Amino acid sequence: MTTALLSCAGRPVGRYSYLPAAHDGRPFLHPVTTLAGTPVTEERPADHIHHLGASVAVPDVAGYNFWGGRTFVRDQGPTELDNHGVQRHLGWKLRDPDGFVEELSWEADGTELLREHRTVAVTGLSDTAWALDLSFSLTNRGTTELSIGSPATNGRPGAGYGGFFWRAPKEFAAPAVFSADLDGEEAVHGGTADWVALAGDGWTLVFAGATEETRHDPWFVRSNEYPGVGSSLAADRRLSVAAGATVVRRVVTVIADGTLDRDTAEAYVRKVVTA
Repeated sequence: MTTALLSCAGRPVGRYSYLPAAHDGRPFLHPVTTLAGTPVTEERPADHIHHLGASVAVPDVAGYNFWGGRTFVRDQGPTELDNHGVQRHLGWKLRDPDGFVEELSWEADGTELLREHRTVAVTGLSDTAWALDLSFSLTNRGTTELSIGSPATNGRPGAGYGGFFWRAPKEFAAPAVFSADLDGEEAVHGGTADWVALAGDGWTLVFAGATEETRHDPWFVRSNEYPGVGSSLAADRRLSVAAGATVVRRVVTVIADGTLDRDTAEAYVRKVVTA
């Protein structure tokens, strides 16, 4: 069984399930909701059918696509290629209502490229907010170095997505975007910041890098075309992973009812990152 249900303060707040391998198989969180029940994730929207709620997805692992959709090819653009990999569920180390620990195998062409250890934990913060703590470690299982890339490293400027990614619901108005000292998609996208917030109609998401390595990764931010936030493993240069080496990242997301101001968002971040 590859499904897990998450709850906070006795209320359901998330479902973790698996997209079949025939559709770029990987696990993802959807729906994720606020404590009041407002959905804050989107699954397979018409504008980007490969967007799956909150997940870990990479468009280029040694040339294989673990993101879904077309692959960006230098001097050619988005191209349909037979290069898709799957994240195969190996088993649970722990599975409780307030979190789980999972083992995954990233496979392509019958070969395991990466072994992942994923941990997800739920923490209550207040009557109107809770936090989703997601960490992942990716270990190169091969005998030679492999590299992680993105459309940006393959020639598409500004498209450095890949790693932790959260697709939010598309609403009539684009959500507000802000960090500790910047406002707007253009200002926040592509830069590093301790945290980034996305505020929609009656909800706010605050994404915080919870390790030094994660805080060094630039944020990928979209609000106008579609609402989404990611922490980029290879925003402008490929990330090399030596044989046997492990890449570790951790993002904590505050999920709140209502619209948070900057000071409140900052206070929540201090609380969850310290914890």
